[in-house]
Order: sequence, then structure tokens, then C-alpha cells
Amino acid sequence: MLISALALAIGMALSLPLAVLGARSRMLRWPVLTVASVIQTIPSLALLALFYPVLLAVAYVTERALGLSFSALGFLPTIIALTLYSMLPILRNTVTGILNVDPAMTEAARGLGMRPRQVLFRVELPLALPVIIAGIRTATVWVVGIATLSTPVGQASLGNYIFAGLHMENWISVLFGCAVAAALAIILDQLIGLMQSAAATRSSMRALAAAIGLVLVIGGGLSPLVVRGRAGGARREVVVGAKTFAEQYVLAAVVRDRLADAGIEATTREGLGSTVVFRALAGNEIDCYVDYSGTIWVNHMGREDIADAQTVLREVTAWLKHEYGIVCLGALGFENAYVLAMCRERAEALGVQTIADLAAHAPTMQIGGSYEFFGRPEWPTIREAYGLHFAGRRQYQATFMYKAVQSGDVDVIAAFSSDGRITAYDLVVLEDPSNAIPPYDAVLLLSPNAAKIPRLAETLRPLIGAVPVDLMRHANHMVSRDENKRTVDEAARWLLRQIHGTDP
Repeated sequence: MLISALALAIGMALSLPLAVLGARSRMLRWPVLTVASVIQTIPSLALLALFYPVLLAVAYVTERALGLSFSALGFLPTIIALTLYSMLPILRNTVTGILNVDPAMTEAARGLGMRPRQVLFRVELPLALPVIIAGIRTATVWVVGIATLSTPVGQASLGNYIFAGLHMENWISVLFGCAVAAALAIILDQLIGLMQSAAATRSSMRALAAAIGLVLVIGGGLSPLVVRGRAGGARREVVVGAKTFAEQYVLAAVVRDRLADAGIEATTREGLGSTVVFRALAGNEIDCYVDYSGTIWVNHMGREDIADAQTVLREVTAWLKHEYGIVCLGALGFENAYVLAMCRERAEALGVQTIADLAAHAPTMQIGGSYEFFGRPEWPTIREAYGLHFAGRRQYQATFMYKAVQSGDVDVIAAFSSDGRITAYDLVVLEDPSNAIPPYDAVLLLSPNAAKIPRLAETLRPLIGAVPVDLMRHANHMVSRDENKRTVDEAARWLLRQIHGTDP
């Protein structure tokens, strides 16, 4: 509610004056509407993501030059992107409404001695108001829908339910997020529609009813923030980050609960993009999270050479400290690497046990992977190391990727080695004799500021080396399986009990 209402308010504050100027000047009208139209062609998730690095750079410059700092994560990129998305329908409808006012009305107003400003506010805008409000209705529905995509840049929204539900196959969570977002959009649309009707019929009663309804809906939506702000005071919570898949949700909850058990207040910030969460840690916007040594080695260090797990971990640890002041406490004890996997029955029928065995069959096969896998350096490395030439490839959200190989839509998938669905779907992980895939040890990272808190590191250090891959797979499976599905918190508590040795 907060981000939608604020984005719409800023959008109207910017769009209405620009639209008035555009209606008066053809030279200004075309570029303003064209720029707004071009913004609409940019995918909403991409626009949200693009503003984060831009704001991060601005925050760095302002802090160095002026001593002023602000958070580039979550709220600001979301508000800016949503504001830009709200502008086109308001601009277009306002310009159209003003230009379509009967010229006889404006001429009569001038004949009565009205100045241009009076003609605008007493004649043109009142007559164009129903069309303008129609544009605001459209913008409202767009903004509420797009706001659900703000989760990957760190802004809590109804999208948290949708993204988490997709990754953990919790369709109730997905439906809840979609249904509430849709209901909010419909309610706001109808209330603004009532305002539009009031403008068209000059009905003060309808206008009052619409205004009261909007105040109640928006006020009711924002009231929990007010209560939370008063209750929270100036307390500083440790913020634990998480990426966008089930394992990350579970591990973030494990870290949060471990800190809570030691009396340290902690909260999670989930569903962050891989680059976003790393930059947020380096900028002290989150305090800790679990990453993977291979991800840092390839994505952030830009390394293409292959090294053993110990070498990668040692060099990653040194690089993080030197470049960003980030402290790597160590590896948790399991690896979540990319692996090529097949259904057991299919692999056995073809006699495929290693990636090398796969090369002879690849020209007749389809391979599936996550959205980012085929753009990562690992893919060309694997392909060249084993001479793989697949007939085709398909990209999936991880949940559907496993279902695709089970159903036979693809023959091979680029799975994740610690994913519980490998066991659940009876998949065979193909060996990598050439060691083309870098090691992906799960490592616990602390931000530069968090690393200066001795008690924080001491509390989390017992997690290092305490999570073998079989425990992680089981915890992951607990939140993704269809039968006896557990919540993330339940899986995290179970994993903590296993780590502490308190479960039989």
C-alpha cells in the first residue's frame, strides 16, 4: 500500500504539470509522451533491477562528496520505477482531455475576460477531469500489479508470497499473493471510478464517498507500519539476506533463529537477486547471508580458471576481505553446485553415468536449465570440456525445471546438487570427471560493519562445517515436497536441532 500510494502520488505530481505544458506546446508534447511510452516497453522487473546499481553509485558519490548516505536497496528503486510506470496513462489522458475540450467553451471563457491560467483551472481541467481520472485508474491497476515484482530488489510486498511460493511449490502462498494484489487493485479501481463518476456528474456526495473509501483503504493498509514504527523505536536488528530459492530461505531462517536463540534480534530480507544481495552486503544494507564460493569466483571475481575447493575458498575469502571488507566465516559443510542430472531410468537405459557419456547422445536430446544458467560462464566451459551439442535447450523457473525432466519434456537438466528434489524425483547426478564445474561451497558472509561485532561472529561460527549435504537436501525437500510439506521456519528449526544434536 505504501509503495503503490506513494508512487501514484509522485507520478501525478510529475505528470499533471508536464501534461498541461504538453497540451500547450506540440514541441514538448511529442518528446514527453514518447519517453513515457519507451519506459513502458522496458520489462518492469528489469527496470526495477536497473535502478539498484544506479542508486548504489549515487549513494557512494554523495557519501564521499557530501557525507550523506542513503539505502539503495528496496524502497528507492521500487518507488522510482513504479513512479515512471504510472506516468504514461496520466500524461496521455490529461493531454487528451485538455485537447478535446470544446473550443467554444475556451473561447467563451476568454471572451469573458479570463486569463489563460483561469481558463485552465476553471474550464479546461474541470471538463477534462473525467478523462484524467480514467488515466489515474489505469495507472493504479498497473502500479499495484507491478509492485509485486519489487521483491528481488529488496522491497517487501505481496510479491514475497508469490516468489517464495513458486520456489517452494506452495501454491496457496502464490494464490494468496495474487488474490490480495488483485483485490487491492479492484478496490482502488472502483473507488477511483466512483471519483470519476462524481467528476462527470458533478456529484459532491459521490466524491465524498470515494474520498472516504480511499482514506479507509489506504489508511488501513498503512496502519501496521505506524504500529510497527512505534513499537520498534530505534532498535537495531541484524538483517539476514536470502536469494530467491528455497535453500536460501531455509538458511536465512537458520541464521536468524541461531541469533535469536543467543538473544540477538534478527530479521530476514528474502527474495533478493544474486547481484543485489552481494552489493547490499558490501554496502552494509544487510548484515549477513549465505553465498556460494563458485558464484563469487565466477560472477564477482571474473575467474574462468578451474581450481580445487580449498584453493577457491582461500582465494575467495582473501578477495572479499581485500576488495570489500566482507568477512567469510567459512564453509557450512555442503556444496550446492550446478550438476547435470537425468531421470534414473532414462540414464540407465542409455548407459549414461558421467557427462562424458552424455556427449554421444546429446545431439538427440533437450537440456533444461534455470533462467541464468545458460548465460553463466559454467555452461560454455562444460560444453567445451565434453563436446556437448544438444538438439535444443529450454529455460525454466527452478520448480518447473525438475518437473520438466520428470515428465520427459527435457532429457537433462542443470540441477543444484543440494536440492532435495534430486532425491524426490529419483534423478541421477552425472559425474564430472574433467572437473569442469567449479566448487560451490556454501559460505557464510558478514558485511564490513557486522564483522566488527564480535558477538555476532562468535554466535554464527558453530554453523561452520556443521551442515552436511544430506541434511541440507532433506531440509530443502521438507519445504518443496507435495506430501507433509513443512514451512520454512519448521525446516529451519529441524535443521538447527540436527546441527545441535538435539533431535533423536
